[in-house]
Amino acid sequence: MDCLFCKIVKGEIPSKKVYEDEKVYAFYDIEPAAPVHFLVIPKEHIMSSCNEVTEENSAIIGHIYQVIAKLARELKLDKGYRVVTNCGEDAGQTVQHIHFHVLAGGPLGKMA
Repeated sequence: MDCLFCKIVKGEIPSKKVYEDEKVYAFYDIEPAAPVHFLVIPKEHIMSSCNEVTEENSAIIGHIYQVIAKLARELKLDKGYRVVTNCGEDAGQTVQHIHFHVLAGGPLGKMA
């Protein structure tokens, strides 16, 4: 598989790690859209987008949100943060591996 995020998880492409456990990997975005911008991804390529979430694989989504909450506390994102998941080409998804952007560090403005 030629997945950018799978290569990052395997260490084939360098990244600035924020967090890692047996299920997920979090790393800073190389083109940040906010002062704090990191991604949280499942280590296993179990779905390409949120369209593939099922009852069988949905537990990883809950775990990802637990990790996001933990990192928000650790990084002192007390004033707030935004979690974004792009689903499909029209939404701006460019990597076909489900992932969650966490943006913070100042006022983010209104959503389009």
